[in-house]
Amino acid sequence: MAITEKRPSTKYTVGAQYICFNATEWNSAGYEEDVTKLPTVVDVDIADNADSYESYASGAVYESDTIVTYKDISVTQLVFPEDILAKMRGDQVDTGIIMSGGVKTRPYFGYGVPIIKKDGTKKLQWFPKCKLVENSDKTATSTGSHSDQTDTIKIRAYGFDNTQNQDVSCLTSETENASITEDAFFAAPLLNIAAVKALRTGTGTGTGS
Repeated sequence: MAITEKRPSTKYTVGAQYICFNATEWNSAGYEEDVTKLPTVVDVDIADNADSYESYASGAVYESDTIVTYKDISVTQLVFPEDILAKMRGDQVDTGIIMSGGVKTRPYFGYGVPIIKKDGTKKLQWFPKCKLVENSDKTATSTGSHSDQTDTIKIRAYGFDNTQNQDVSCLTSETENASITEDAFFAAPLLNIAAVKALRTGTGTGTGS
């Protein structure tokens, strides 16, 4: 058996974030036409909510498995548009006027973010079925020296298909995916492998639902 050594590139930075709203009752064909690109990310932390189990028989482990029920995405922002945040919360928004609070049904949205490697390749990632679960809004007084005032939002990515997949990723380090650009990948939320493969030849048109 041959040994193949791999030298993957290390992470360099996180790129812009992409948001595409769906509806309060999510459906694969319910995305809005416009995707919002926000180059405001300071850092992003993606964590699986997983449950592992082991079944024992005859004094040994018979089988084991891990189920990922959802993924939490914590994003620190340098700045974030108030109207988009309000829409994520399900608030009433009308030409810069926001009515917030009370019982609101929060809409689903697709959330995308690229991780850029030192060699220029990227991990492009869509989370097609997300909701906002938490956000911070803290402002400090101005002082004589500069200090970034950041906010944090917490997004939860849910399963969007019959196998409860929560994200679709593309590694541009693979030769087959080298022609897939960030703009093409994030033009619309992608829901399956075929939709990503269609981007290799420039025939991709959207979600692939």
